[in-house]
Formats: sequence, C-alpha cells, structure tokens
Amino acid sequence: MTSSQRTALVTGAAGFIGSHLVDRLLAGGWRVVAVDNFDPFYDPAVKRENVGGHLGHGRYRLAEADVQDLDALRDAAGGASVDVVVHLAAKAGVRPSIESPAAYQSVNVGGTQAVLELARERGVPQVVLASSSSVYGISPDVPWSEDDAVLSPISPYAASKVSTELLGHVYAHLYDMRVVALRFFTVYGPRQRPDLAIHKFARRMLAGEPVPLFGDGSTRRDYTYVADVVEGIVRSMAYDGSPFEVVNLGNSRTVRLSELVGALERALGVEARIERHPQQPGDVPQTWADLAKARRLLGYEPQTGIDEGLARFADWLRQPREALHGPARVS
Repeated sequence: MTSSQRTALVTGAAGFIGSHLVDRLLAGGWRVVAVDNFDPFYDPAVKRENVGGHLGHGRYRLAEADVQDLDALRDAAGGASVDVVVHLAAKAGVRPSIESPAAYQSVNVGGTQAVLELARERGVPQVVLASSSSVYGISPDVPWSEDDAVLSPISPYAASKVSTELLGHVYAHLYDMRVVALRFFTVYGPRQRPDLAIHKFARRMLAGEPVPLFGDGSTRRDYTYVADVVEGIVRSMAYDGSPFEVVNLGNSRTVRLSELVGALERALGVEARIERHPQQPGDVPQTWADLAKARRLLGYEPQTGIDEGLARFADWLRQPREALHGPARVS
C-alpha cells in the first residue's frame, strides 16, 4: 500500500513535534487525522499558528479532542480506516509535573490508555508512542541503552512515561498490534515550545534580558534536532519487526549547558547575561542516547549537529511574528 492510500491518526498534532510530523506526512501523500485539545500549558494561539498551513488541505482533518476522552477519540477517527496511530499528546515538563503529579498521571497514562483502546477497537496494526529520555533518571551508566535493566525516574513526568511504555507492552502482547515506544532526547528546532531552555534563553538574549542558569552549567543534554526526530518517527511507522520495541531517538552527542549558551551566542550574534540559580528538583545531571538499536532496527542516523540546528532555529526565531509558526524545513 502506498502512503497516498494510508491514514495516520496523530495526537498532539498541533504541538512542536506533532506539527512537523504532519508537514512531513502530508508532503509524503498521507491522509492525516489530527487530534489536539489546544491545552493552555502554553499559549494555544501558538498551536493555532502551527496548524495554520494544514487547515484546508484535502488530506487533513483536525479534531479538537482530549486524549483522555475515548468517545471523543472515536468521534475524531470517524469512519476512517486508520493504518497507524502516532501518540504524541501529553502533559509535558519535568518541573511542572512536581507541582501537579496527579494531573500528569491522569493525562499521560490515562490518555495513552484511551489511545491504545481506540487502536484495539479499530484494529489499528501499528502504534507509535512518544516516551522520554527522562525515564532513565539519574543512571550514571552512559550512554543510556534501551537494554538497561533498571530505570530511575525522578519526576512524576518521567514516571508517567515509564507507565505508558508498559501499557504499550501490554497491548502489543495481548492484542494484534505492533507498538513502538520512542524515547525522545531534548528535541529542539523551529516551533519549539516557548518554555523550553533553548527557546527561552534565545528570546531573553535577543531582548537583552538575563538568562537563568540552574546549577553550575555542568549539566549535559543530548540535544536532538526536530527533523531527525521526525525521520525517526516516520521510520518507526514503517517498522515491521517484533510486536513491541522501545527505541532511543537522540543525537548521541552531549552538550554542556555552558557550551549550549556559547553556541546560542554564536547563532544569535549576541552575548548572554547569566543569572545563576540553584539546581532544580527533578533535573538530571546528563542525558546521552545509545543509538545502536535505532540504527539497527530503523536505519536511524541523526544528521544535524548543534551548531547547524541552532542556526536554523535562530533563522526561524528572527522571522516576523506572524511567520514564526508557519511551515519550517524538516528534512
């Protein structure tokens, strides 16, 4: 079956990663049922702009629905024959989850349960779930491999993502569907959420405002450009091996927080004013993806280094406000 004859149901389709994925799928001939509830975690107008280029497309349909509401998901799917579900919708953020742990459990675990139940009812053969590198917690054994026997989540957000992976395993084991859970590592690029470090730092730097750094700047992250993540998702949609897999999608290169600020200075052409704060609860000292499994199962190979990715992000950020969330290059 060619992609022009296939339908993908994408939750969180108006968000950062979701809107890039929809760009890619529509360009590849897919029909897309997009689901999003435009949650006010950050300005819903940002997400409205993200989908602006999709509305009116002949192979695109947007349903405003909460993933916790199975009846709403059934209505969203309508009579379409869905070939693959990509579940990206979630309450995001480590620090906010510490303030509202019950809400993260309800949305992330309960919402995943509803999405998997919809897939079971509709006989969807392939489900791709968004997980997170946060499930590894404070494990000192890097790079982190999917075969690591012990996970050490240290935030409600991370714990909720562990639970979604386990739910995926249950559904893959009991019902006739393949589930691929993808552990994302600090995704960045055009349309990145405004609360995330790169976006927040860049806006403050351009405005001449101080950049808040938590800790001594020695924490390290595996920053992954959104185009690489989208490529990994698309490859996971086509994966036809074992019924359940967990796969890292990262860049497999770590960058110190202090180095990130320097790279942003180069990309933006401005000097950062640093404002020091204590390390925050729930933050991990480092993230680092072992990509051996992603390479073996998906042929995944990240293409974008941090300097190139930040340059693209800076170009996008400098566009006029009304253009900031329009279509951006994802390949």
